[in-house]
Amino acid sequence: MSASVETVAPPAAAAGHHAAPPREQRIYGVLGEFDNADALLAAAHAAYAAGWRRLDAYTPIPIDGLAAAIGRRRSWVPLIVMVAGFSGAAGGYFMQWFSMTYDYPYNIGGRPFHSWPMFIPITFELGILCGSVIGALSMLALNGLPRPHHPLFKVPGFERATIDRFFLCLEASDPKFENTDAVGAFLKRAGAVATTEVEA
Repeated sequence: MSASVETVAPPAAAAGHHAAPPREQRIYGVLGEFDNADALLAAAHAAYAAGWRRLDAYTPIPIDGLAAAIGRRRSWVPLIVMVAGFSGAAGGYFMQWFSMTYDYPYNIGGRPFHSWPMFIPITFELGILCGSVIGALSMLALNGLPRPHHPLFKVPGFERATIDRFFLCLEASDPKFENTDAVGAFLKRAGAVATTEVEA
């Protein structure tokens, strides 16, 4: 008499399931650390000249020329403030002119209904109010604020960007981003004293 051997499939295979592939790590970019402002500025110029367009710099002090070095050529905030200010002033003047001339004309001491000198204070105040409020809101919106969390907050030592260190981040969303090793080597050649891979 012969004995039969029964082969039992593993539970996952028997159920028709496959082992899940390892989760791919999402990368935000590579962060280069510099010990002085001149090194950071030179690296920013080198990165932009090499074709990088998705990059940002973080410094404890303002650096003259850094914004232009990373491609920040123009801010829309002044134009937005001007348009908002003139719009507020025009709206304030129109509101007074319409109410005093057409909607509710009232003869006070024989003065003309369209008495423009008395409209100036409210016109001025509404212009300042609209310009300041819209300007502040547009600045926050264009800067992507408020943003309670950012991937760079997880980088050890990044808090020194507010003390004595200078950082340049080359982001993974840039078409030139190939792999973290190549980007890290580029930052080292540009003068970085250390580089860190930043998870998204």
